[in-house]
Amino acid sequence: MHIPDAFIPLPQAALYWIIALIFIALSLRWARKELSEEKIPLVAILAAGIFAIQAVNIPIPWGTSGHMMGAALAAIVLGSPFAAVFILTLVLIVQGVLFGDGGLTVMGLNIINMGVIGGFVGYYSYRGLYQIFKSPYAPAFIAGWLSLFVAALATAVEMAMAGTFPLGPGLFTMGLYHAVIGIIEGGITAFAIYLIATARPDILAEAQEKKEVSV
Repeated sequence: MHIPDAFIPLPQAALYWIIALIFIALSLRWARKELSEEKIPLVAILAAGIFAIQAVNIPIPWGTSGHMMGAALAAIVLGSPFAAVFILTLVLIVQGVLFGDGGLTVMGLNIINMGVIGGFVGYYSYRGLYQIFKSPYAPAFIAGWLSLFVAALATAVEMAMAGTFPLGPGLFTMGLYHAVIGIIEGGITAFAIYLIATARPDILAEAQEKKEVSV
């Protein structure tokens, strides 16, 4: 899903950077307000895990590449879509600058797709489904799948707007590949939530909210 530099014209890339910078600023405000000392190691672990799962790339015809994302997991665990923007921005900077994975001029767009779209879709779909299921695991699976799928479709639309690929084949291939990859993404998201809920339920966002309410 990482878009290289040549795929997006510079004027469009500049506009995406402006939008991304707004969300990055909001994520930094979230970090200053919510990121306590006890959460910093968790952020580091999430960032390292997301970096690792994104390292496995599958080439996609009429697309860029297919891989897992991790935005929903970050947003769910830390209780905010801006947590996903914050962590994915750090990951994408390291990938783009040190490893050449994704272009620098289009990094703003990659942050929008994976951090903003992935984080917001993942977080709010999870929160809505949690009210229905009353359990975190099925909502986490669906949220992980949906965040990846929607971000992939957005990538196809953006490349069609840039004139890089035709819309129809781009939507089909990006959607098809990521619908399959999303099953793994959803499974990892749900399993990670299960492990955290089993070992350290106190660090989940829901536990923090219940604590604040009881106080």
